[in-house]
Amino acid sequence: MTKKSPKVTKVIDDEETIQHVADALQTKYPEMARGDVEAIVREEFGAIAGRPVRDYLSILTERAAKKRIKKAIAAA
Repeated sequence: MTKKSPKVTKVIDDEETIQHVADALQTKYPEMARGDVEAIVREEFGAIAGRPVRDYLSILTERAAKKRIKKAIAAA
């Protein structure tokens, strides 16, 4: 049996987190294009991914992205 390297697993886990948050926010804000939602989520995830908060990455990413999406919708 072949073991996956921790780095590959981390990348997959990160992508799953990003997709999960983007899915949740797309449901809440259907008026925003999926690509825009995902771009915001990726930026917010990237901003906090290096911090010692890995256990809370999903919720922190969702909160930060939600703020930006609300601002973008209000400005449109």
